[in-house]
Amino acid sequence: GRPDLSNTGYMIEALRAVETPASDPAIQRALVFISRCQNLDSKYNDTQFADKVDDGGFYYEIPTTKIDPSTSEERFTPNGGLRSYGSMGYTGLKSMIFAGLTKEDPRVKAAQAWIQDHYSVEKNPGMGSAGLYYYYHTFAAALDAAVLKTVADSDGKEHDWKADLIAELAERQNEDGSWSNENQRWFENDKNLATSFALMALGHCQ
Repeated sequence: GRPDLSNTGYMIEALRAVETPASDPAIQRALVFISRCQNLDSKYNDTQFADKVDDGGFYYEIPTTKIDPSTSEERFTPNGGLRSYGSMGYTGLKSMIFAGLTKEDPRVKAAQAWIQDHYSVEKNPGMGSAGLYYYYHTFAAALDAAVLKTVADSDGKEHDWKADLIAELAERQNEDGSWSNENQRWFENDKNLATSFALMALGHCQ
């Protein structure tokens, strides 16, 4: 009943996988929605949330009813903005690239700046351990789509993201070869789900 960035991102990726051009009307309509899910005060985001955080990151959905910031500090800022977080940041970047935007586009520049400021393979920035394996998948897919070999962090240190991710996943692998998340949110305690995300992430590290 309500759109979200995650499902939209998967749909764009699926369309591109079957060689749908980035210029296709369906993808370009989706790009409008994706741009409205970015914390960026620009002509591409006409929502009331565009300038409340303005950090270049992304949020999961655009609220359709009036929000009360006191109901969820995790989701909302005190001024009624929508908090950016890691897995959506990478989903947004990946989707914009698949929709044909280049690194010169201000939306892509802002997304990459947010990623640099929040680079991590130890947590899902903004969400901690929640959705960690989904985060690993979007992290790898986005950086692969962006054709980036390294990512500079907030201190300017360059990271070989593939090596970082491989090492982190090796450290987290269970004795039986699977992966699972102790944080049960979004069902990632299910080995089938977490392992699938981990393997898809590793598929981008070749």
